[in-house]
Order: sequence, then structure tokens, then C-alpha cells
Amino acid sequence: MSASTLRGKRVAITGAARGIGLATARELHRRGAAVSIGDLDLDVAKQAAASIAPEVVAFRLDVTDTDSFSEFLRDTKQVLGGLDVLINNAGVMPIGHFLDIPEAVVRRSMQINLLGPILGMRLALPDMLDQGSGHIINVASSAGKTAVPGGLNYCAHKAGVVHLTEGARLEYGDRGVAFTCVLPAFTNTDLISGTKGTRFIKNVEPEDVANGIADAITSKAKDVFVPKSLRTIFAVQPIMGRRLRDRMYRTLGAYDTFLDIDPAGRSAYDQRINES
Repeated sequence: MSASTLRGKRVAITGAARGIGLATARELHRRGAAVSIGDLDLDVAKQAAASIAPEVVAFRLDVTDTDSFSEFLRDTKQVLGGLDVLINNAGVMPIGHFLDIPEAVVRRSMQINLLGPILGMRLALPDMLDQGSGHIINVASSAGKTAVPGGLNYCAHKAGVVHLTEGARLEYGDRGVAFTCVLPAFTNTDLISGTKGTRFIKNVEPEDVANGIADAITSKAKDVFVPKSLRTIFAVQPIMGRRLRDRMYRTLGAYDTFLDIDPAGRSAYDQRINES
């Protein structure tokens, strides 16, 4: 892919100090885009930006706070000269038995995973509609298409993001603004710390998701599945019926992956999201 395919595109990415967000910032910059990183941890965000290039900028962002999100977009537009693409990537994944997760964590994770993209869209859309162009990319998850034990909250949030993106496409897609929903499988980031993944479906890398997002900015794809084979799985899933679907996912180990956890391997991540 040419390193200049996105030249002139001005992109803001939330939750981009680590993982998929950072990989996406790096790939978009490589392809010529001007990039702004937003993250709750400003020091880490600045380090992430500096690791890419001096011209990549970083700002503190709490996606659950309207004023913070508004300031992030305002500062981004000031530095980049406008905004063409907003990538709502910030997310957390508390997992384990539904009744064992503290209510405070339930509330905070919902605010980050679902309210965050809603606020971002509400703030970015008006200018995009006025200029008759723009692109909003929401990073959901394959968990938004399949409910699994131990991931009730996360699956519900990501299902909400899937429908939020599709609904926005139907409501505003004929006014020059594109909408893309990104649905990765298990991705090798901190989110899956202490988990074993699923059988027969290899974990993907953040760079794989970043490439899918970068390609979608050019193609205006409505959905991005990583790996692409997920598209077929989710297309077939509704006609399988619960019994066959449950048998398949139990065979894959998908119904155990959020419950059979290594607590020591996940403790650092849990501590970080519980303190966010």
C-alpha cells in the first residue's frame, strides 16, 4: 500500500496511547495522514505520539466527559486545520462472572465503551454534516456479534456500538458522511491479558486491525472484519439456531475464554482499568 494514500486526511483517534489505537495512529501516519492522539493518560499519549513522529500530536481525553471530548476535538482541529476522520477506539474490557464485577466497574466501562462513541459522534457530526464530508469509524468487537459467558457487559456495549454505527449510517449516510464499524477477533493487546483465546481462530495483531481501518478510510467500507473470515461466520450464525451455535462456540472454547482466566496475568490490566 502506498505511503501517501491518505495524504491530506486529518484524523483524531481516541484511546490511541496503546494497542489498536497506537497501531492505527502509526499506520495512518505512514500512509500520509495527519494524526491526533487522545488518551486519558497524557504522558503515555505524548510518548506514543513521539514514538511515531514529531508532527503527531497528543492531548488528554476522557471520552466519558463531554467537555473533555469537545476540547480534544477543538485542539485537534486547531493543530491539524480541521477534521476529516474520527476513530472512536477507546475501550476497556472487564471480564469474569457477571455478578462478581463491581457496579462501579460496570458503570465506568459502559461509559467508556458505549457513551464514549456516542459523545464523539454527537460532537464531530455537526461540522461534518455542515461541510458535507467526513468519516466516523467506531471500533466495536466480534463480541458485539456474539454473547459469551463472562463477557456480558462488554458484549452488550459492543453490540450497542454495532447498532449505533449502522443507525447513524442510515440516518446521516446520504449527507456525505461515511460510517464504518470495525469488528476484530481476539487481538493481542492488554485487553486479552490472562485469557487463552479460542481454538482454531488465531489471535490477530493490532497492526492487522490498523491496516483494516486505514483501508476503510479509502474504501468507505461499512464493516471491517479482522480476520475477514469473521464475515462468513457472522453471516451464517443467525440461521444456525441456538443449539448448533452453542455447540460450535463450545467447541471453539469461546464460552470459556472470559471465565477461564489467569488472574496473575490479568491483574495489571484490571488494576489499570479499575483506576481509570
